[in-house]
Amino acid sequence: MQLTGWTLQATGLDSTTLTGVLVALSVLTFLWGFKRYRTGFSKTEFGLATALSIGILLVAVVPDLFAALGTVLHIERRPLVIALIANVALAALFLYTLGRTRDQAMALTRLTRNLTLEQAPTEADANEPTITVVIPAYNEAENVGDVVESLPATVCDHAIEPLVVSDGSADATAQRAEAAGATVVEHPINQGQGGALKTGFEIARRNGADVVVTIDADGQHPIDQLDDLVSPIIGGEADYVVGSRYLGTDQSNNSAVRGAGIRVFTALINLIADTDITDCTNGFRAIRGSRLDDMTLVEERFSAPEMLIEARKNQLRILEIPVTITQRQEGETKKPQLGYAIGLARTIFVTWIR
Repeated sequence: MQLTGWTLQATGLDSTTLTGVLVALSVLTFLWGFKRYRTGFSKTEFGLATALSIGILLVAVVPDLFAALGTVLHIERRPLVIALIANVALAALFLYTLGRTRDQAMALTRLTRNLTLEQAPTEADANEPTITVVIPAYNEAENVGDVVESLPATVCDHAIEPLVVSDGSADATAQRAEAAGATVVEHPINQGQGGALKTGFEIARRNGADVVVTIDADGQHPIDQLDDLVSPIIGGEADYVVGSRYLGTDQSNNSAVRGAGIRVFTALINLIADTDITDCTNGFRAIRGSRLDDMTLVEERFSAPEMLIEARKNQLRILEIPVTITQRQEGETKKPQLGYAIGLARTIFVTWIR
């Protein structure tokens, strides 16, 4: 850097104006961070602003520093060094922002679930053997009432307790389910099927359910096969029972692509988790109530493969039974097409390595 009278000129920069602009930008960046700290006391924002301010100032007044760094990295052109450092800093900032966004989303999810759990009643008779049927529902007003009404009063001498988790529904899902006789809790914000199931599992656990069954609210699952689903658990043969359309009958009218995808993901789970299943996405399942806490469930949307892998990792005895899966009664599926496959793949990988 050279000082000639009142002229500020950094060695290697051809423009005094550019030098002044960069210095001013550095000062403004620092002042922004300082103001944010004064108003919100955010040390992170102040630290990021200070680091960015220093970086801009170094470019303005000692650009030869980057030339020296370029020599170390065997990069001859100084602008490339500056661009490299800027891109690394930008990537770090992006990852930090992504992490913060994820943390905020998780905090919102916890708040939503806690608010919902406060709505849930506590069953008076905890000594009576019970089966809690958890039904996650999102805008299923056309179907959920019929599904609840189709449930029997008892199965295998266990009282059936239908629990509908209305997952941010904008229609009359909650009202229809309650009118049909179900206990209903509502998420104020949609959390996804996995999130609704976790809320239902927590309520079932608090109420001391002996068995927890999950069924969809669209009417695809065979209520008349509940006995087949829960009897292996009640009889002590299994801890986790799941239905399979491929061992039974598939009337769901899935596309050939979707069917092939299910088989591919099922084969992948069998390979990495040493399971022997045929239908990894089937939501018609029963779980021993006392084993719910053994599974670490964090997935908010694509929960089926997570539950299978967690059951296997925690040594739950898994049994698959043949069932008949039919078409949904009314309305359209809520599952995305390409996004569904990507979500399943991500869930399988993350659950396996954690």
